[in-house]
Amino acid sequence: MRKRSSQRGFTLVELLVVLAILALLAGLVGPQVMKFLGSSKTKTAKLQIEEFASALDLYRLEVGRYPTSSEGLDSLVRKPSDAPNWSGPYLKKAQAPKDPWGFEYRYRAPGEHGAYDIYSYGADNAQGGEGENQDVVSWD
Repeated sequence: MRKRSSQRGFTLVELLVVLAILALLAGLVGPQVMKFLGSSKTKTAKLQIEEFASALDLYRLEVGRYPTSSEGLDSLVRKPSDAPNWSGPYLKKAQAPKDPWGFEYRYRAPGEHGAYDIYSYGADNAQGGEGENQDVVSWD
């Protein structure tokens, strides 16, 4: 007499149904997660621009002027030759950080929108765009 095992496994159809449900969930949730990650880079760029603005204001208080366009944002971490009252570095890093997409921030002084302009062209590194390709600027 044979004894039947009381254990039973899953059939191939049951496994395929579970995999199909998981694939549908991944298809619905995946794009939302990617959208969230893209917007977080834009928010990070805005926060970094605000950090630059605070450091630039402190630089101006000590040196008496904002860095020129040619001195750039690196003057916040390295002393320019014509800034005798410089007592930086004004940023915690050894060099001015890049934007979240790995490109240099653009700096212009005097700016078209104020005493200075700081901006990033976003993920595509080209002017204009929407979503993750939008420009992130200091004057909004």
